[in-house]
This record gives sequence, structure tokens and C-alpha cells, in this order.
Amino acid sequence: MSSDDETFPDIRAGVRALCARFPGAYWRGLDAERAYPEAFVRALTEAGYLAALIPEDFGGSGLPLSAGVAILEEINKAGCNSAACHAQMYTMGTLLKHGSAEQKQRWLPGIAEGSLRLQAFGVTEPTSGTDTLSLATTARREGDRYIVNGQKVWTSRAEHSDLMLLLARTTPKDRVAKKGEGLSVFLVDLREAVGRGVTIRPIRAMMNHAATEVFFDTLSVPAGNLIGEEGQGFRYILDGMNAERILIAGECIGDARWFIAKAGAYASERRVFGRPIGQNQGVQFPIARAYAQSEAAALMVARAAGLFDAGERCGKEANMAKLLASEASWAAAEACLQTHGGFGFAEEYDVERKYRETRLYQVAPISTNLILAYLAEHVLGMPRSY
Repeated sequence: MSSDDETFPDIRAGVRALCARFPGAYWRGLDAERAYPEAFVRALTEAGYLAALIPEDFGGSGLPLSAGVAILEEINKAGCNSAACHAQMYTMGTLLKHGSAEQKQRWLPGIAEGSLRLQAFGVTEPTSGTDTLSLATTARREGDRYIVNGQKVWTSRAEHSDLMLLLARTTPKDRVAKKGEGLSVFLVDLREAVGRGVTIRPIRAMMNHAATEVFFDTLSVPAGNLIGEEGQGFRYILDGMNAERILIAGECIGDARWFIAKAGAYASERRVFGRPIGQNQGVQFPIARAYAQSEAAALMVARAAGLFDAGERCGKEANMAKLLASEASWAAAEACLQTHGGFGFAEEYDVERKYRETRLYQVAPISTNLILAYLAEHVLGMPRSY
């Protein structure tokens, strides 16, 4: 995309300038220690980028989702990693859309200014995975409180979050009229909960993603922290998943553009057998094909974000945006690593780090196969496969 075609050019320019303060060496140092990018997240917060989608009434910028897409895309396009903080942008949507006036006033201004970090999203469990309706974590009402027991896994950034959006079962699965009922959403204050019913255990993974597993042992949560109606939490979470998929698709476009620029520059400079390797079609074509894929995927991301911002149904487009963008970023990563040859595996080039980071999006926040199953059933009318 040329600068003439950019959406939100002023925002993008500001993000690029901020990211220039955090070059590859910064990220390599963090990666080696599996450390969280506190300084980077603080800079984004102070600049207001993580509060872009929060309404102005609560201290945010009140920008559309498409602006959030532009912000996250530029972060990854600059070689940084927006996964360290992207949940602060979309997780608050459940509170904004379904929380009470008191809850929104209680939490959103702090989230907007950065004094409260809402980075943790407790949904996935070891036994149920993406089968959310089979989750086993329970929240039992006792007077003016709920008692939570269970376990979550792959809860990213729980160690770096003040609040957690938690999905738990409040009515047993065999006692609900519809399978999507009986789950409820809570906002858990981790500052009070850790050591008092919550234990967080880091998971060392292939990429530096601050992943954790979280254990709940008779955690007491005030009934006032229930978001919306009891038993309707699955519907609330589904509302936010389209935003999550569109935003992460934007990150993937950013990754793809970073890989393509990196590969193209190296192919033009690197000389073997007396000529630039980029003169060879065997090197050119994978990069060019990845470019075509990423530009086509970017159009679907823009389409999905436009529908979301217009308040229209966008489940199909959000899923396709995430599918196509993640596949485009992976194709670009493959082309970039192959172009660099052995140097692609050297940490100093940043290719192998970004390669690991973008691979995640074939799996999360929803796997490619589940998107294909959704399209086959709900769009193409085929029999349900699971």
C-alpha cells in the first residue's frame, strides 16, 4: 500500500515514529529473556493508541475499529510485536457493550489512561480448547458473591494485567434450555485475586507471548463484577470475537508487509555468483506471490472492518479476514526466511523472531480449520462437521 492509499495516515505516521524508538535490538533482548515489553506498552499507552476504541466520554479517542486495525498493522509492519498489548484494545469491548453504566464508569477511564491494564482474557481450558461450550470452570452464586473454581490455559499476559475478563459456567450444561446458555462473564481484579484464590503459572512457548495457565480455587468475586445478565456470557464473548479477529488480521497484514519489505531488500542487495539473488525468478516469485496474497487479504480486512464499523453483520468477513491474512503473513514469512538462507536463522536479522511470532495466527485466536468449518456450514450450507 502506498502512502497515498493509507487509511488514517496521521495515526500511522505517529505509530511508525513511536516504533522507531524500539528497534530490533530491543525485541531481541526481550526475546532472549522471555521478558515483557513494559517500556513499549507504556509508550503506546501514554500516546493513547491502546485507548483508541474507547469512547471519548470515558477518556479514549472514540475511533472506529478500522483505526485500531491501522495501529496494530503499523506496529507489526515496523518489526515490533503488537501481541504484547492488543487485548487492551479489544477485550474492553465486552464491558463497553454489555456492562452497566456504573461498571463502565468504574473501569473504562482507568483502562483508557493506562492506570488499569485489561490484558487477560480467560476462556480457553486444557480439556475443552476451542469447544467453549464445554468449559468446566464454574462460578457458583453465594449471596452477593460468586465462588469460582477451575482452570484456564493460554491466558496471555495474566501476569501483566490488573483485570481479567473471565468466562465461567454458572448453570450446569445439562440444565440449560439452549447449549449457548449458562455461561457468564466476570471482570476479575487480579490485584486482589492473586494469592487469594488465583494462581498464575507461566508457560514457556515457542514465541515470547507471555502465555500462562491460571488456576481458580474458591476465588470470591463480587456479584457486582458480573457483566450483563447471568447465563448470557457466551453471546457477549461472541460479539467481541469478530473485533478480535479483524484486529489480529490487521496485525498479520503488518507482519506480511514487514517480511516482504525485508525479503525484497535483501534479495536486491545479496549477491551470489556475481549477481543479486533477486534477479533470479526462483527468488522473485515467492516474494511477489506473497505480496499479491497480502494485498488481497488486506482488502478483506478492510471490508470486514468497514462492516463492523457500520454496525452490520460481519461474522463471515471477520473469519475470512483472519484466515486470509494469517495465511498471507505465513507465506511472506516463508519467502523471507528462504530468501535469507542461513542468515534467516540468525537472531540479528529479526527474521526468525518474526517468523515464530506470525506462525501463532494459524492457531490463535481460532484455528484455520475451525474457520473453514464455519464457512462450510454457515455460509455454504454444508452439514455440520463437529
